[in-house]
Amino acid sequence: MKKFMEFWGVYYPIILAFFSFVYSVTLWFSGNKLEGIFVGIWVPSILSASVALRQRRSDYRNLKKK
Repeated sequence: MKKFMEFWGVYYPIILAFFSFVYSVTLWFSGNKLEGIFVGIWVPSILSASVALRQRRSDYRNLKKK
């Protein structure tokens, strides 16, 4: 269980972005094109938010060490 939590802690944004992408493609090909586009925009949003959060965490840890 600990190994899974470590894996999830590192790769959760990629997993969530992948599920969002699959959901977007499913919506698109089922005829809900506007909804598919809307959900497709989530992919870069999830990834960019995760980069920003990791950067803030890194900055906070570096300040705490000083």
